[in-house]
Amino acid sequence: MYTLVIDLTHGGVKIAISLAKKGEQVYCFDIYNTIKNIEKQMLDIYDIKLIQLKDLSKFKGDLKVIYPIHLPLTNEEIKQYNPNLNYTFITHHMAIAEILSKWGKDINKIEITGVKGKTSCAFMLKEIFIDDNPLLLSSLGALIYKDKKEIILKKNISITPANIKECVDLAYKLANPVCGGENRDQIYNCAIFESSLGVSGIGDVGLLTNIVEDYPIAKNKSSASIAKKQVFRCNIVCCEKESLDKYYSDIKHEKINSFSLNDKSSNLYAKNIDYSLDETTINIVYKDIKTKIGKSISGEIEVKTFAPGPHHVLNVIGVVETALSLNIDDNKIINGLKNYKGISGRTNKKIIENSTIIEEINPGINTKAIEASINMLNNDPNYIISIGGDYGITCEEIDEDAVSGLINSLDEEIILTGEVGKSILTKINKKIKYVQDYNEVYDFAIKNKKNLLFIYRSDYRILSKR
Repeated sequence: MYTLVIDLTHGGVKIAISLAKKGEQVYCFDIYNTIKNIEKQMLDIYDIKLIQLKDLSKFKGDLKVIYPIHLPLTNEEIKQYNPNLNYTFITHHMAIAEILSKWGKDINKIEITGVKGKTSCAFMLKEIFIDDNPLLLSSLGALIYKDKKEIILKKNISITPANIKECVDLAYKLANPVCGGENRDQIYNCAIFESSLGVSGIGDVGLLTNIVEDYPIAKNKSSASIAKKQVFRCNIVCCEKESLDKYYSDIKHEKINSFSLNDKSSNLYAKNIDYSLDETTINIVYKDIKTKIGKSISGEIEVKTFAPGPHHVLNVIGVVETALSLNIDDNKIINGLKNYKGISGRTNKKIIENSTIIEEINPGINTKAIEASINMLNNDPNYIISIGGDYGITCEEIDEDAVSGLINSLDEEIILTGEVGKSILTKINKKIKYVQDYNEVYDFAIKNKKNLLFIYRSDYRILSKR
């Protein structure tokens, strides 16, 4: 049996080395030609060879191909290089599940995917599980919370599946330094992993936040909904009811819990929502929630947290259902969410001098997210709205025509900023203020004694905007 790992750009090196350590004969195909010299040296240490797909013609017997879910090649296109091999195809996510199959048996493990809300949900769950010293991988870094204090394991890390293994390894090194240290299981009793395109399946619960946009991947050969379908590999799945009905109605799974803002046929829904820019109160009804210990539970719970808009509340109820699925006590859920104040560099609220600033900063902000953020202000004349950002960050690109149409329909004071704002400005049919530097937007609002809704599509790679 040979193993071929495709794509070294998105964590393939980590996967290849992990499998080589287990004794597999591993080859790699660097499809995007991005491998660094230090990575080549690491592959050499473990006798992992770089090949081209045409080299498969020399292979005989069985070949396991490990590929990223967004690979712009089909299985048939790979097979054509040697039709005589006995192929097995698994995703990077599935490979990570195999590598970590013996890890974390006695802790709660949560995997999060979806189009929107992944990072917010991860940090809400962190607050709920804070007493368990949670290990957390998110788009804001690999972190561990020891005695409620944040320890940064690695800041600049992506949410590709291979980095689940990286996160676990970093925590192990922290717990077991060369000169002694604590046992790994004493460091964390919960692990929360955010993943962009599906999950590995190691989660006791897999949370699918939503499929608000089914954007294309793999050069239009696949889609977000297909990639995120991997969430159903988890023991329990918590999924937005609308996404479940639209994309996954054919799925057969014994433990699916649905949630919705207002669909009473779901397992959990919001009976009443009292919105506030400070603290929103949500009355939640749940019924027949399938749990980790095998029992179904029903009841009601009221939570208060930072959730100024419907899209934020949707994240909250998904988190509540996830926690209930793990048999977490109501008080832990209530107290954890009460402590959640948003995320610096993402969705949060702050006061600068006499101005209230609400930030909606995200690499995946799109038209629907912009509209939802504006709606939560309820036409408050004391707010200036700033829209802008950077390009080329995620699989989703912003629809400039739709955003410009939205801006044309608004009466509120708008300021455009950044490259996104500059491009949208050319499509606006009314006079709009534009500034290149987003910092000037804050200065303008404060100087004019106005509040500010700052909507910015951030560059994922610039830490200051993450």
